[in-house]
Amino acid sequence: MTQINLARALNEALAEEMERDESVFVIGEDVTKAAFSVTRGLAAKFGNERVIDTPLSESAIAGACVGAAMMGLRPVGEIMFSDMLVLAMDQLVNSAAKARYCYAGRNSAPLVIRTASGGMGSGVGPHHNQSFEAMFAHVPGLIVVMPSNPADGKGLLKAGIRCDDPVVFMEPKSIYFIKGDVPESDYVVPLGKCDVKREGTDLTLVATGAMVYKALKAAESLQSEGISIEVIDPRTLKPLDKKTILQSVEKTGRLVTVEEACKTGSFGGEVASIVAEESFHALKSPIKRVAAPDTPIPANAFLEKNVYLPTENRIIEAVKAALNSSKET
Repeated sequence: MTQINLARALNEALAEEMERDESVFVIGEDVTKAAFSVTRGLAAKFGNERVIDTPLSESAIAGACVGAAMMGLRPVGEIMFSDMLVLAMDQLVNSAAKARYCYAGRNSAPLVIRTASGGMGSGVGPHHNQSFEAMFAHVPGLIVVMPSNPADGKGLLKAGIRCDDPVVFMEPKSIYFIKGDVPESDYVVPLGKCDVKREGTDLTLVATGAMVYKALKAAESLQSEGISIEVIDPRTLKPLDKKTILQSVEKTGRLVTVEEACKTGSFGGEVASIVAEESFHALKSPIKRVAAPDTPIPANAFLEKNVYLPTENRIIEAVKAALNSSKET
């Protein structure tokens, strides 16, 4: 094991996959200058033919990735902020996601679109901090990934690059520089498999991305009160490993979801609906959801960090509300 942060882990994943497979290349805005440090040093190592700077055009980046992928290459496109994914919706939703279906499986679009997602608590405002993972999880044909730590980030990115279908890889920007243990050996983390980050018996807490850290802190705090929380990180949002989540709820009888996206139409709502549909009999209390409010992200660091984004205290409050209520009420 080595201690590195998420940005460095993703950088290692890119370098290792580019060394392993000459069809892998990186393309995006300022990738040679390395926003958030993820693509740092790749141009010097692999040259400008495989690390390609583009104009400020997300539709062009995604379109180039789709074309290259369908011609046999494995592009990794970078959209600097997930807010700008909306400018590449046609290429991702109507071209990449439909390739396998439209060509009866004879051709697909093996590409990865990496993007920095979610808030930072820095107050950069409503156009650079949004969370759109649920939007893309709604699209058949797309795989949606959101890591929560360096080891998962590296293994999931390597798996995504090797995948034969298009992957939208959401990187929570608030945890880019948090360190964690990462294996030094070559490894992949399988797509479509949840990870139980902490085992427990009283309640299941399903958290995504940066919220996994807060969920684990809340679980640790609640443990001191004798409350045992099981924390599950989906890692791959689409396809979702619902079996692991349902087995946990069957054991604990309670569910709380945590995410930093807006509550309406959120991924947490999908998890809640799956549990309500398939394991309602196991629930001892109503499902609770912790998410951001349905408002634009404030351009104020204090409000973003302490009011808009879910906090450890809000998670604890939701857990206690679930534990103190019953399904009959």
